[in-house]
Amino acid sequence: MKDYRLLDLIRRSRSPIENHLIDGLVAGRVSRREFLRHGSLLGLSLPLIGRIGAAAGFGVIAAPARAEGAAGATIRVACSAPNGAIDPVKVPDVGGLVMLQQTGEFLCMDGPDLVLKPMLAESWAPNDKGTVWTFKLRKGVKFHSGSEMKADDVVATINRLADPANSSNALSVFSGVLSKGAARKVDDYTVEFHLDAANGNFPYLLSSDNYNAIILPASYADDFEKNFVGTGPFKLEKYTPKIGASFVRNEDYWGEKALPARVEFVFFADIQPQILALQGGQVDVINQLPVLAGAGLLNDPAYSIISQSSATHHEVHMRNDMDPFKDPRVRRAIALSLDRDKLVKGLMRGRAQPGNDSPFAPVYPSTDASVPQRQKDIAEAKQLLEAAGIKPETKITLTTQRYQEIPEYAQLIQNAVKEIGIDIELNVMDSGTYYGDAVFGKSNWLDSTMGITDYGHRGVPNVYLSAPLRSEGTWNAAHFKNKDFDTLAASYIAALDLEAQKVDAGKIQKLLLEETPVIYGYFFDYLSASVKGVTGVNPTAMSQIFLDRAAKT
Repeated sequence: MKDYRLLDLIRRSRSPIENHLIDGLVAGRVSRREFLRHGSLLGLSLPLIGRIGAAAGFGVIAAPARAEGAAGATIRVACSAPNGAIDPVKVPDVGGLVMLQQTGEFLCMDGPDLVLKPMLAESWAPNDKGTVWTFKLRKGVKFHSGSEMKADDVVATINRLADPANSSNALSVFSGVLSKGAARKVDDYTVEFHLDAANGNFPYLLSSDNYNAIILPASYADDFEKNFVGTGPFKLEKYTPKIGASFVRNEDYWGEKALPARVEFVFFADIQPQILALQGGQVDVINQLPVLAGAGLLNDPAYSIISQSSATHHEVHMRNDMDPFKDPRVRRAIALSLDRDKLVKGLMRGRAQPGNDSPFAPVYPSTDASVPQRQKDIAEAKQLLEAAGIKPETKITLTTQRYQEIPEYAQLIQNAVKEIGIDIELNVMDSGTYYGDAVFGKSNWLDSTMGITDYGHRGVPNVYLSAPLRSEGTWNAAHFKNKDFDTLAASYIAALDLEAQKVDAGKIQKLLLEETPVIYGYFFDYLSASVKGVTGVNPTAMSQIFLDRAAKT
């Protein structure tokens, strides 16, 4: 039963955009899940979100219970070896980013439900246009060095990442959104971010989604690997490149003290030795478990599988500026040759959801679920190829990398297109060779006629819309240039309102089905594994792993 009196009281202190979201919940246009996620994005606190939900007749929207256990254990984790120095500004790889977040923290945390939670920031809010976002910082937070974290540290950290001269991996997130100098101190505990353009999802760009964005001291001097200085619940004990690392509980932590006394990481070059180490009792947890390599663990009662729905995907690009893919009918024909249900059930062992050839994964609240799902249709695919003048046995080279399920996916595509008279030759190489310098003209990834690339999870689709699909996108391997798409993507990214985002999302989804510069065949679940009796392990689909609540029974 709705409590309109309480709703009216709440509305009096809320902004117009917040009240519009409340209206959507009350009217049924916005679901409870969507309200929880988008309310957290706008900076509504979880207790306030709960009160609004109760007043709207949904009952109390409670925060998920935190797993607890006995303190004092050592938790041992198998993970990928970092590819190079642990540099918060530039690190791009899974092993490196896992090391960063053991001692470093973000302004806010993106959970598996896509709900943003306060971390080093207590609250945040946009101006009425979404061009300036103001973050209020938590007081009394200390770096491991003993100094208090304040606005100067946040400003220096984010401006460092946004400076093109530093070549940060975070530029893929901040480019066109936040320029150097746009993070500005208001007072010791308040920071404003003045954006290049309106951005309705901006807090996600400062969250754990942006793995480079751990907050460092303003005095940081490119020496992170010496002491891993941060604000987190663990402090560095020992780091040995290529071998492993260990961390101990930070007794001066600003929040709840970590349950484990120590956490240890063992580095591996491949997944199979990690599985053997888990089975042999040398480690307690595998940070990231690919579904095919880890198939033997999925139904083994000796192990717990932690599964999270995500937007992680393997993107199949086709060069829009090269034959035979200049014609969108050819691109659609390739997409129509794939049986997505079989990809999910077979290749991904049911641990995925079908993709619909846009980056709007089912996990996103803004995805327009009314857009029909593309299905396999060999007859239509053949008609499209004939209309495009493509002769039978046309040869295409598909270039990709040996990583996770990608080689097997490439083989399935190769077999699928034989039904429509296309002959694909596979060129599979190691990841380093595939990515090269990751710039146009010096990358097998960005220069190939057709390729498959792995894309990690993001809490919002902004990066997927910008880097690989916008005309000037830094990862636009499809060389897709479409002014209508650019306009729609900019409109979606700017929108503060969830319902407006949904409208733009639907238009983008339909446009990409028509143009098909990229095939999004599936979005797969992020999997981690642990031995039975280990609780409170909290991985993220960004490949991070939070262990402050981990325990052994």
